[in-house]
Amino acid sequence: MAGPLDGLLVVSLEQAVAAPFCTSRLADAGARVIKVERPEGDFARNYDRLAKGHSSYFVWLNRGKQSIALDLKQAEDLAVLKAMLAKADVFVENLAPGAVGRLGLSVDVLEGLNPTLVQCHISGYGDHGPHRDRKAYDLLIQAESGLASVTGTPEEAARVGISVCDIGTGMYAHAAILEALIERRSSGRGAVIEVAMFDAMADWMAVPLLQAEGAGRNPPRMGLRHPSIAPYGVFTCADGRGVLISIQNEREWHSFCGAVMANGSLATDPRFSDAFRRIENRAVMDGLIETVFAAESHETMIDRLDAAGIAYAMVNTPLNLAEHPHLRRIDVATEGGTVSVPAPPARRRDKAPALGPVPSIDTDGAAIRREFG
Repeated sequence: MAGPLDGLLVVSLEQAVAAPFCTSRLADAGARVIKVERPEGDFARNYDRLAKGHSSYFVWLNRGKQSIALDLKQAEDLAVLKAMLAKADVFVENLAPGAVGRLGLSVDVLEGLNPTLVQCHISGYGDHGPHRDRKAYDLLIQAESGLASVTGTPEEAARVGISVCDIGTGMYAHAAILEALIERRSSGRGAVIEVAMFDAMADWMAVPLLQAEGAGRNPPRMGLRHPSIAPYGVFTCADGRGVLISIQNEREWHSFCGAVMANGSLATDPRFSDAFRRIENRAVMDGLIETVFAAESHETMIDRLDAAGIAYAMVNTPLNLAEHPHLRRIDVATEGGTVSVPAPPARRRDKAPALGPVPSIDTDGAAIRREFG
C-alpha cells in the first residue's frame, strides 16, 4: 500500500540512534531512504546480537532502508554521495562536529548543488555556542542538560533507562523535516535545519528549570514519587509486587481513603486535607498507605483501586511488557529471521502499517552505484 511519502528520496549519512530514528519514521511513511554507512558499517550494528543475531538498536531503527557502504575519503565514493544528494529531497546527517564540512559538503555547497534539498544536521550542541565542537552522546547530554539530576532516588542521580536524548532529538528532526517539506510545496526552496541534542533536552527540562528558578533551589529527586503531587508513588503489596498509584484531585482523595484505605476519616484529616498539606506530610501519609498495601496481595489492591476509580499502574519489567495485553507488535524481516517489534504508535483507520526489511551492510550498494555513479 502506498505511503504518504512515496516518491521522496532521503539520503542519510547516519550512525547510532538520533538520525536513524528520524529516517526510520520517514521510511515507515513510504520514503526511499538510502543509508550511507562506513565500509565497516554503522557501529550500532554491533551494540548487541540479541535480535535474531542482529543488534536490537539496529533492527528497531533501520527497517525499510537501503544500505550503501562508502569510503568518503575516496574520490569515487564521495562522487556517488554527491550524485545522490543532487537528486535527493532530504539529507540527514549526524556525524561528528565539522565532519561533513571537511568532506566538502558544507551547507552552502549543498544549497548550490541542490537548491530544493531539505538539509537536517543533527549534533550535540548545534553550530553555535561554546560547546559546538564537543562530542556528545546520549548519557553525556542527560548529565549536561540536568536530566540526570532530576532522575533517580534522593541518594543518587540516574540515567533514564533508554536513549531518551537521541530519541527526542530524532523526533524533533522528523517533525522539522516534514514541516520543511510542506513549506517547500509553496516556496519551491529547500531548507537548512539544525537540531541539537542539548536543545531537545533543554526543551523537555522546561518545567524543572522554571520550578528551580522560581523556588531558588533544584527540585528534589523522588524516585517513583511525584515531586508536586501526593500520594503519587509506588507501594509494595504482600506478594512483593509494586503498584504505582496517582491521586489527582480531592474527589479521588476522598474515594481513595474510603474505598481503598477503608478509613474515610483520613480524607478530612488536617494533615492531608488538601494537596499542599499532603505534600508537606508526605512521609506520614505514605507510611499509612504502605501499611495497608503491605497487608494485601496486588490483586486485592487493584480490585479496590478499580472500584474507587483511582489511576494506577503495575511496575513492570521489559519481560512483563512482552506479555502485556496492550502491546501491539509488527514483524520486521532481517537476514537472521523475523523480529517482532512494537508497532508504530500512530494508527490510521484506512491502512495497516507495513515495515520494510533491515538491510545488511552495503546490500544495495551495487545497484545504487549503477543508479548514481
